[in-house]
Amino acid sequence: MTPAYADGPLGKKGDTLTLPLSDAITALPVAAESRAGYQRSAFKHWIDADRDGCNTRNEVLKAEAVIAPEQAAGCKLSGGQWYSAYSNTYVNSPSALDLDHLVPLAESWDSGASTWTTAEREAYANDLGDDRSLIAVTAATNRSKADKDPAEWLPPYEPYHCQYLTDWIATKLRWQLTADETERDTLTRATTNCPNQPVTITLAR
Repeated sequence: MTPAYADGPLGKKGDTLTLPLSDAITALPVAAESRAGYQRSAFKHWIDADRDGCNTRNEVLKAEAVIAPEQAAGCKLSGGQWYSAYSNTYVNSPSALDLDHLVPLAESWDSGASTWTTAEREAYANDLGDDRSLIAVTAATNRSKADKDPAEWLPPYEPYHCQYLTDWIATKLRWQLTADETERDTLTRATTNCPNQPVTITLAR
C-alpha cells in the first residue's frame, strides 16, 4: 500500500526545524515547475476535520477575527471584524473575505504536490496546523494574487512584505515543496532588508 505520507529530503512528518531566514531560503530545493495535469479539484477543501460543524474556512475566520463574529447554527458567521494584512484594511463582514492559501494550490502542484497522495493534498488544502498556511484577506487582493508566486506578485501593503515572504518560505519548507530558480532568486533579493530572524517549521509531510 502507498503510505498517506512520505518522508522528504528535510526529514519526516512531525520533525521541527529552526533556521535563520537566509538559511531557510537556501534550504528550499530548487527544481523546475510544471503545471501539467493540475486541477483545483485535486485538493479537497473546505472540510470539517474535527466534525464540530465548522469547516476550514470558518475555523480560520474564527481564529483570525479581531472582533469575534456571532456564530449561528451550521457555523454561519455574522458580524465581527478582521484585519486584511495584504492591504492593511479592516473588514466587517465574513462574506467580504477570501481564505487564501498563502502558497496557492496551483503553485504547490507545480512545486511537488502533483506527486502527493490524495490525503496529502487534502491536508495541505485544509492546513490548520500552522497559522501561516491560510490567511483571511480581502477578496480583491486574493483575486489579484491568484496563483502567482513572489516573483510575480507581492501584497500591495509594502510593510507586510517581509512577513509575507517569511511565511511563504516557511510554508514551502513545512510541506517540503520546491522553488524554481526565479522564485528563489526573488526570495533572496526581496528579503535582503528583512530581519534574519529564526524561522521555525514543523514538517507536515
